[in-house]
Amino acid sequence: MVTAGAAHLRDERALLRVEDLTVEFGAGRGRRVHAVSGVTFDVLEGETLGLVGESGCGKTTTGRAIIQLPPPTRGRVLFGGDDLAGLSKIALRQVRPRIQMIYQDPISSLNPRRTVGRIIEEPLRVWGIGDKESREVAVDRILDAVGLDATAKSRRPREFSGGQCQRICIARALILDPKLIICDEPVSSLDVSVQAQILNLLEKMKQRYGLTLIFISHDLAVVRNVSDRVIVMYLGKLCEVGAPEDLYGSPAHPYTEALLAAVPEPDPDAPPRASRRLTGELPSPLAPPSGCRFRTRCPYATERCATEEPPMRPVGSGGDHFVACHHPLTEAGE
Repeated sequence: MVTAGAAHLRDERALLRVEDLTVEFGAGRGRRVHAVSGVTFDVLEGETLGLVGESGCGKTTTGRAIIQLPPPTRGRVLFGGDDLAGLSKIALRQVRPRIQMIYQDPISSLNPRRTVGRIIEEPLRVWGIGDKESREVAVDRILDAVGLDATAKSRRPREFSGGQCQRICIARALILDPKLIICDEPVSSLDVSVQAQILNLLEKMKQRYGLTLIFISHDLAVVRNVSDRVIVMYLGKLCEVGAPEDLYGSPAHPYTEALLAAVPEPDPDAPPRASRRLTGELPSPLAPPSGCRFRTRCPYATERCATEEPPMRPVGSGGDHFVACHHPLTEAGE
């Protein structure tokens, strides 16, 4: 992977390319909420890209802006060569089956008045794919793939557990044979034991159907286990991008370091992680700080951080680890 202008992460193998994505919302009295600001990254075909950060950092908004719900304020979303942000409603509708989304709360994302069979079949009916008999066969096949039997078709979502409802959501996402699935906190509302089952199922489906995944989460341990690459976000900006072994083993951004230091260590005899504590409160997205947005809480901040926004640049020798920081920890010998 190479950089363009030391700011954009690009790769010719990319299935999805997000360029300078910006999402702002009106907040009355002429104010704007800066939810996502100038985000650029690639998603390679067949990979799982983790998107991590604390609540309010813009990761879910980024996922929704990719599928144009809502459309971004500025920027481009290139999928298979098409700029989704520039497509007409009719052209965008033709692309939607290839990009699906799995939501955080599986129970509330399913229509409680419809049977499971009708819920999973509906995308096929909307797109006029097959007849009734072939659609029923397709529903049976996808239910079996996600670990549910055919008797589930006649039951309603309220009769299933949260984990089973998430399997139904995964089946609904897969029924149109998509290329990209955006998973928005897909296991955060589930018990820990069920989380592992759903994560294993997603990996199995990825291999079976040749999927590309964007996995959004605030759980650093989960993201580390499922991702091929990880992006760390803070207040609408990208902080760091890299392979899990690089990003978790040798974080280059002070915010990444602080996030990792906050993860509970299961071994009571393990030495505490070396890290400086964050100070101050999370700034408001209505008035984000100038320069580096993390500078108001960063123990390494200097005057340069207040006046100059740090570009995304490579660190280390591997060529696939990037950080947006004027004083990366790897250079400081941390």
